[in-house]
Amino acid sequence: MPDDREPKNRTDREPPKDQAPAARAARRVWAEPDGPLLVEGPVEFCLPDGGTVVSDRFMVAVCTCRHSATYPWCDTTHRHLRRPGTTRIGAQESPVEENGTEAN
Repeated sequence: MPDDREPKNRTDREPPKDQAPAARAARRVWAEPDGPLLVEGPVEFCLPDGGTVVSDRFMVAVCTCRHSATYPWCDTTHRHLRRPGTTRIGAQESPVEENGTEAN
C-alpha cells in the first residue's frame, strides 16, 4: 500500500512560506561547555523523525549529548558522562600534590 504522506526531507525543516525570517523574533542561544544549548523560549523543536515538541518556558536547555531521558530537553545526564578525574573541555587543570591539594 503506497504511503500518501509527503516524504520527510529538508523542505520539511524550512519555515512556513507565509512567515518571512524578518517577521520572526530572533532568539538568543548560549552553548554551555560540555553541556546543553540554552535557548530563549518559547521554542518549537523539530525532531529528526519529523515530529515536533513545544516548550513555552522562557529558557530551554536542549540536550547535546543525546543521552537525556527527556530528549530533546536536557536532564543533566551529561554531568555523569565525564570520566572520573577530568574537567570540562578547555578548562585548565591545576597540578595536584599527593596529599590532594593544588600545587602552586
